[in-house]
This record gives sequence, C-alpha cells and structure tokens, in this order.
Amino acid sequence: MKIKKGFVVREIAGQSVVVALGSATKDFNGMIKLNDSGRVIWDMLSEGKAAEDIVKKLMEIYEIDEETVRRDVEKFINTLQGANILE
Repeated sequence: MKIKKGFVVREIAGQSVVVALGSATKDFNGMIKLNDSGRVIWDMLSEGKAAEDIVKKLMEIYEIDEETVRRDVEKFINTLQGANILE
C-alpha cells in the first residue's frame, strides 16, 4: 500500500495538510489536515510501509494499546482509500 503520485504534504501555519498536485487534482480537489499521528501514518505509507509496521511504530511513539492503534490506522487507511489516494 502506498500513496499515489501527485499527493503531497505541505506545512501551512504549523499544520500538516495533504493536497493534490497536477493530474491528481482531477480526482481530488480538497485537502486533508493531519495531526501528529496522521503525519506518521502518511509518511510511512509514502514509503510503502505495511499497516502492521505503522501500528508498531505508533505503539512505540505514543505508548497506546495495540487494539486502539490498529483501529485508528485502519480508519485512516480506509479514509484514504475512500478518497482514492492509495495505490
């Protein structure tokens, strides 16, 4: 699973925001605000990391139980899939 080409994160007033560039704007013309954990997920998906690796990383960073992290990662990934942002 990986972020499609044409989607980038920009810092706007201290907030991480996903925007589409070029031909990606034909399918997506909004933006997505990312909190800190969302940014970690986005960056790892951009590198092609698996959901399991993302769950482990977030558990290390935030010391949250696996069930909560797994549910949140799945929700985030489902949102990106629904917006047609993932390959």
